Amino acid sequence: MYSSFQCRVSGEEGPSAAASGAGVTGSGSTTAGGGGGGSASGTSATVGSAGAVGTGDGLPFRRGIRLLETGCVENVLQVGFHLSGTVTEPATPSEPEITHKVAISFDRCKITSVTCGCGNRDIFYCAHVVALSLYRIRKPEQVKLRLPISETLFQMNRDQLQKLVQYLITAHHTEVLPTAQKLADEILSSNSEINQVHGAPDPTAGASIDDDNCWHLDEDQVREQVKQFLSQGGYYGSGKQLNSMFAKVREMLRMRDSNGARMLTLITEQFMADPRLSLWRQQGTGMTDKCRQLWDELGALWVCVVLNPHCKSEEKSSWLKQLKKWGDMDVCPLEDGNYGSELPNITNALPQSNLAQDSLSRPRRTVFSRAVEACDLHWQDSHLQRIISSDFYMSPSYQREGESLLFNPQGLPLWLDHVPTACARVDALRSHGYTREALRLAVAIINTLRLQQQRQMDIYKHQKKELLQRGATSTTNLEGWVGHPLDPIGCLFITLTETCRMDDDSTMDTGDGDPRPPVYHHVPVWGSPDGGESYLTLALEVALMGMGQQRIMPEGLYAQDKVCRNEEQIVAKLQELDLDDLLVQTLRKQAIQLLEAGPFSGLGEVIHRESVPMHTFAKYLFSALLPHDADLAYKVALRAMRLPVLESSAGSGDVGHPHHGISIVPSRYPRWFTLGHLESQQCELASTMLTAAKGDMLRLRTVLEAIQKNIHSSSLIFKLAQDAFKIATPAESPPDITLLNVALELGLQVMRMTL
Repeated sequence: MYSSFQCRVSGEEGPSAAASGAGVTGSGSTTAGGGGGGSASGTSATVGSAGAVGTGDGLPFRRGIRLLETGCVENVLQVGFHLSGTVTEPATPSEPEITHKVAISFDRCKITSVTCGCGNRDIFYCAHVVALSLYRIRKPEQVKLRLPISETLFQMNRDQLQKLVQYLITAHHTEVLPTAQKLADEILSSNSEINQVHGAPDPTAGASIDDDNCWHLDEDQVREQVKQFLSQGGYYGSGKQLNSMFAKVREMLRMRDSNGARMLTLITEQFMADPRLSLWRQQGTGMTDKCRQLWDELGALWVCVVLNPHCKSEEKSSWLKQLKKWGDMDVCPLEDGNYGSELPNITNALPQSNLAQDSLSRPRRTVFSRAVEACDLHWQDSHLQRIISSDFYMSPSYQREGESLLFNPQGLPLWLDHVPTACARVDALRSHGYTREALRLAVAIINTLRLQQQRQMDIYKHQKKELLQRGATSTTNLEGWVGHPLDPIGCLFITLTETCRMDDDSTMDTGDGDPRPPVYHHVPVWGSPDGGESYLTLALEVALMGMGQQRIMPEGLYAQDKVCRNEEQIVAKLQELDLDDLLVQTLRKQAIQLLEAGPFSGLGEVIHRESVPMHTFAKYLFSALLPHDADLAYKVALRAMRLPVLESSAGSGDVGHPHHGISIVPSRYPRWFTLGHLESQQCELASTMLTAAKGDMLRLRTVLEAIQKNIHSSSLIFKLAQDAFKIATPAESPPDITLLNVALELGLQVMRMTL
């Protein structure tokens, strides 16, 4: 056993050791197995990259590096599978020099226990443990190696053993004398329990090959910290720490560390024990947005855990039982946060014609419902396996019956799963460290969305004349992708852009301020017949598809607010992209398709009365397209200015249609809780167009007409009049007469509305 450990430590099993997750991670913390293997440089690189994840500053890891490099680690001794040493903290103006004793135990390339004299009470390893671990990795030749203590004792005779024990007691008599006397009494007693067992334990010998082994995790400390964070009123002061713990769980999953699910279970138990849950339920009040976001992330993490493609069936059964137990508790938060009707389930989009009836009969859905449903999903489908295992999987020259549904006309594989479910698979693959497989599945999903978009455009061409005559449609998506609990669009975007991100230290958070925006470059799609296609263009394309999806406004304040927040998050990510020719080409193509997709697009000519407005999305498109195609930019922005739910005439159209939209989805105008925010976004879009059209009389007139037609708030029109006047009268140049005329027209409009 000891000799095999020697091989692992010296780097002969580098790849396996690295795969087992030697690393210092999250909040600058470690879950690392320094002594566990890999070459010194390779494992240190893993430790370093992992230590930068989490909160971003990586403080304990960097302090550990500094202690190591300044020679603060001494007296390093390895006895069997036990490593010990001293780490000295240099003196500071306010603190004297302090030396800490550190001890670490290993088992099969994992740190299984740690102790440090610093008294650190954190769920992550302190800088002293980091320093000692990295010393063992980087300077193996300077570490004194000894056999497990039981082997050494076996080589001694009686006199030597007696001398060893007496010297040990003499050196540490105040600490060990009571224990030594107690053990001596038990050994001398023939009836004592200690004499019923052959041999004695050896903490330096390592575990048996049949014993479970996992990274050290202080479960009591995890519980205590989560409980402490939750007790800090409203979660506001603790949100950052709890999000850091969630990031830590994701990192553990990516390293395929079994502690990931263990830690998530501990976190969830404390969340469920939060006394405010019952209080909120009794009072009928909703929890804060910060709190809701934490619960959403908790539910999403459980979906990732249960979708682990290589988890054992016993593990999944255990998780399912626990998730159902939590979900059955009265205090368990509901998925929509409103104790009302819920979104369709993870595997089936609800038929539109059944919404009214099913909203009453739909079962109670909690934040864990998605994870419970995900337990029914598997990875054994042969088509799915071929997609994720090869970059060059194409349709066979001779297709059997039914195979035409598995490939697009170009022969590329499709994955016809419910879109959020398919994206949950991508997130699970990525979260568990299967990056290449996640990319392959993401590409198949995008090819499916492309084909679906093309077919929707073909359908609209046949119905266009009829729909334009009616001026209204009942076609809509009851389950939007933006604001969805599983965040399908954000998942695909992050998966695709991660592989295009340039590793540059300047983009990382150094702890001194905000991180610089990431820098991306084009990475060709492996196996794609289109040589100009990259993962970056796919990321942009799928984000535009998702944002442009025509979908019904969900019920409830939280669900509506989540749509707005998720939309802003995606736009912020899109704004990080430096639009080159390839991306502009993708942008133009998708904008045109969204304009021509009819009721299937939020930018189509005819949309459902209660569709989510496109103002925020259109503002991004307008700003991005304006330098490259001004006509298209204005066409998109002007189309998006509408807010059909406020149109008094919206209820008169489409009455002859058997599935008239208003009969299917009753008017919820009073329940558009975010209407004020949506109107302000509409106003911002108009202001952006006015600013860009300065000096262009024709465009200003068109924008003015759109404002007068679509904005129904006199206060917002007055604000636009002020904006136009301010832009038209700069301090250091003559006034712009065209914009002044617009300001006057808007002022007159306000008077007509208010007098």
